[in-house]
Amino acid sequence: MGYRSGSEIRFCGYRWSEFMKAGKLIDLLGADFYTGVPDSLLAPFCDCLMKRYGTDPAHHIVAANEGNAAAIAAGYHLATGKTPVVYMQNSGEGNIVNPVASLLHEKVYAIPVLFVIGWRGEPGIQDEPQHTYQGAVTCRLLEDLGIEYAVVGPQTQEGQLHLVMQRFRQLFSEGICAALVVRRGVLEQEQQAGNQNAYQMEREEAIRRIAKAAGADPVIVTTGKAGRELFEIRTANHQGHQTDFLTVGSMGHCSSIALGIAIHKPDTKIWCVDGDGAVLMHMGALAVAGAASPQNLVHIVINNGAHESVGGMVNAARDLELAAVAGTCGYRYAVCVERYEDLDAELERARTGAGLRMIEVKCAVGSRKDLGRPGVGARENKEAFMRYVKGL
Repeated sequence: MGYRSGSEIRFCGYRWSEFMKAGKLIDLLGADFYTGVPDSLLAPFCDCLMKRYGTDPAHHIVAANEGNAAAIAAGYHLATGKTPVVYMQNSGEGNIVNPVASLLHEKVYAIPVLFVIGWRGEPGIQDEPQHTYQGAVTCRLLEDLGIEYAVVGPQTQEGQLHLVMQRFRQLFSEGICAALVVRRGVLEQEQQAGNQNAYQMEREEAIRRIAKAAGADPVIVTTGKAGRELFEIRTANHQGHQTDFLTVGSMGHCSSIALGIAIHKPDTKIWCVDGDGAVLMHMGALAVAGAASPQNLVHIVINNGAHESVGGMVNAARDLELAAVAGTCGYRYAVCVERYEDLDAELERARTGAGLRMIEVKCAVGSRKDLGRPGVGARENKEAFMRYVKGL
C-alpha cells in the first residue's frame, strides 16, 4: 500500500465520520501515552484524551511545543519500550525537525513515535493565510524526515486503518516513526471537554483597554483570537489597522518580533499582546528580552490557562505566574493583575514609564461566538505596518 505517497486511504463505501468517533480512533491506535500540542482539526481527539486521562502525566501531557512533545515521547519509550503518540497541528512540524532528525530517527537512536497531525491549509481547501504554505509542504516535510505516513480522510474506513496500523507496528518494531495526517472533517465530536477558571476579566475587554492605552503606538499581537479581537475593536472604533502587526502564525514568536522592533525603534513605545500558550511554546524568549532590556517594550500576556483558539485544552500556564518568570529573566518590572481597575492602573504606568515590563492579565476562558477574522491579508498588513512604523 502506498502510504508514503500520501494518497488518501479509502475503501469504497462508508464515510469515516458516520461510523467512527475520536474515541474509536484512540482505541485503534492502541497506545497508553499521549503528548502534544492541540489542534482545531484534532479537537475531538484532544477532548477525548482529556475525558479519559485528564492531565495525568503517566498517560497524557500537554506539551509546551511539538519538539518538547517529541522529547517527552522519547523518554517514555526509553523507560517502557512502548510506542507513544504525539499529536499536533501541521504548523508544528518545524518544531519536530531537530528531535526527529537527531534523536528519533533510525540512523540515530531509532525511537519509534506515532505522530497524529491535523492538516491545516490542505491544497484545494480554503483556510487562513498562515496555513497556505505549511499545508502545501506538510507531506513533503514528512518525506524529507523519512517518516512514513498515511492520509486519513472522510472516506477512510475502520478496516483500512487497521491495515495501516499493522504496517506501522512493523515499522515501530524497527525503531521507525510513522504519522497519520488527518484531513478536515474526519473526526466527530463526542463531548467537548470543559475548561474553565475562576477569573472574571474577559480577554476582549482587556484588549480593548490595552488598545486605548497604547493609543497610536505600534501593537504586535499574537496568533489566535487575540489578534482577531483587536482587529474587530479597531473596526468598531472606526480606526485603521496600520498600527497593528497581526502575527497570524508563528506561534510563540510574537514577543521576539516585538523585541526586534523595540530595539530598532528606541524612541517609540512598543506594545506586545501575547498569549499564555505562545509564551510557553518558546519561553526562552523571555530571557533573551531580559538580557536585551529595551526601555520601550511593554509585554502583556493574556493568561487564561488554555489553548483556546484550538479547542480550549488546558495548558501548563494555568498554575503559573508568568510575571514572576519574567522577573527572574530580567524584566525590570513584572506584575500580575486579575481585575480591570488594576489592569488600567498598570497600563497607565506602562504608558508613562520606561523600562522593559510585563503585565500578566488573568482572564476567563471564552470568546464571542460571532468573532470574525481580519479582513486584510498578511502581506497587506505587513506593508501598512511598515509604512506606519517608518514614519515614527
